[in-house]
Amino acid sequence: MRSIERGIAVAVSGGIDSLTLATAAHAARDDVEMFHAVSAAVPGDATARVERLAAERGWRLRVVAAGEFDDADYVANPTNRCFFCKTNLYGTIGRHTAAQMVSGANTDDLGEYRPGLDAARDRSVRHPYLEAGIDKRTVRALARSFGLGDLSELPAAPCLSSRVETGIAIRPEVLRAIHAVERDLAGDFPRGTVRCRVRAAGVVIELDPATLDALDPGRRAALATDVERRFGALLPSAALTFSAYRNGSAFLQGFSASGAGKGHSH
Repeated sequence: MRSIERGIAVAVSGGIDSLTLATAAHAARDDVEMFHAVSAAVPGDATARVERLAAERGWRLRVVAAGEFDDADYVANPTNRCFFCKTNLYGTIGRHTAAQMVSGANTDDLGEYRPGLDAARDRSVRHPYLEAGIDKRTVRALARSFGLGDLSELPAAPCLSSRVETGIAIRPEVLRAIHAVERDLAGDFPRGTVRCRVRAAGVVIELDPATLDALDPGRRAALATDVERRFGALLPSAALTFSAYRNGSAFLQGFSASGAGKGHSH
């Protein structure tokens, strides 16, 4: 990153990848500014994490609203929704600074469908981890070396919109309900993987196998009541089912929607 002469703008989501990148950039240079976008798709605890670390480490932090919910292509939730999300994010950051934008994408991300990388390319965003061949495991090791402590084991937590099945419109009130259910479950199973998915057929709670096995009938019944209370007025069906966690299971690859594609690979 020392080869960058016009300053650095780090997109900080609140996950361990971007937090570690921000920490490294701040330690290496004095012309670094962190940008964190707030919206209904970003859990409040992610924002609090960024703000806390910024205060502790003395970062220059700018909290912005990227405005993706004003973008009809994003709200429609096509297969390349992330392209529109990142386009809005990088466009917003670019309106605040002429610095080189950088992201926390690592080599593990290359094994998945990541249309946000197309948006990054369009905005000339650089990815220091990719340039250095760094994977997620190495990011966690770097986090420990920078003194980030327990944050180094922070579970992966994609944006809340990733919980909504492709083609179902993204609505802030649904995302708030999703986060509330996940937060309550995570309190009971802090080391488990917890996802609350919204699908056309209803709501699915996905848990890692150990956590799923630990969920007794009484807790399942209580969850069904909670889901009905939170989602009943929001969805055609709030029927609850349980399933083993699968990465990206709300993503329907064959789906097309208004705005999907737009000439970009996906």
